[in-house]
Amino acid sequence: MKNSEKILKEKTFYEKLLKINPNFLEVLFQMSSIYIYLKDYKNALKIDKKIAKLLPFDPISYYNLACDYSMLGDIEKSLKNLKIAINLGFKNIKYIKKDPDLKNIRKGKKFKEIEKIINI
Repeated sequence: MKNSEKILKEKTFYEKLLKINPNFLEVLFQMSSIYIYLKDYKNALKIDKKIAKLLPFDPISYYNLACDYSMLGDIEKSLKNLKIAINLGFKNIKYIKKDPDLKNIRKGKKFKEIEKIINI
């Protein structure tokens, strides 16, 4: 079985689980990863928004939203969510500098504000 076929089978399985329990966090995490793998950033964003509502003080949730928005080209929302992630305690500063999902925001002048906050 090809990897893409396996991913699509997993996606179908997880969708069924979410119909039973739409707040099943472990499944939501998996679905977000699947959508990212499939480059379906709009659906990844929907899932990650739900995760952030369920885990409002989790910095990773907001970091993932920042990545989703960056990949969709919404720089303002990406920066906003990255700031929230940092304020909630996101500590992997080196990764912010090299995460390919955030390349769109690193190009802009407003990223300098983030650099000041985290002292990159």
